[in-house]
Amino acid sequence: MGSKARKAFTENAEDIQRLLELHSETGGSAPGRRFGLEVLNKSAIVLITAIWEAYCEDLASEALEHLVSNSSNSDALSKHIKQQVAKELKADVNEVAIWTIAGEGWRTFLKDRLDDLKAERDRRLNTPRAAEIDKLFLTAIGLEGVSDAWTWRRMNAQKARNKLD
Repeated sequence: MGSKARKAFTENAEDIQRLLELHSETGGSAPGRRFGLEVLNKSAIVLITAIWEAYCEDLASEALEHLVSNSSNSDALSKHIKQQVAKELKADVNEVAIWTIAGEGWRTFLKDRLDDLKAERDRRLNTPRAAEIDKLFLTAIGLEGVSDAWTWRRMNAQKARNKLD
């Protein structure tokens, strides 16, 4: 089964393809500068940025859900997630609330909060720059330096981060 985040990304990317088609239809495909198409160019940049941000948010959420559902114990959870759970339980007026995460309770506790955790992460992410995406994956699942993997032919990670930023 493929990632739901990847499926949504692919579907959303079709809109970018449509903008490129409109650009060619309106401005032609011959070499040279195009005038009067700035609105299409700006639209494509805004849309690409939004699609990338949504993909990263969805992927981080999907990864956390996978960890919660498939880990043999809570050791697979990031320090940040554990801190959030601890903070919530400390704030609970029920002094025995901590026992709700005993045994397999941690799994149920987190599954009940996945949507809230996603909403909180999504509110904090206001731009999909490399540092922000690194922070998103670190806090969601404990994965450090995800942008270190952003490489392709003749493009190292630092150059890729700079270009994508």
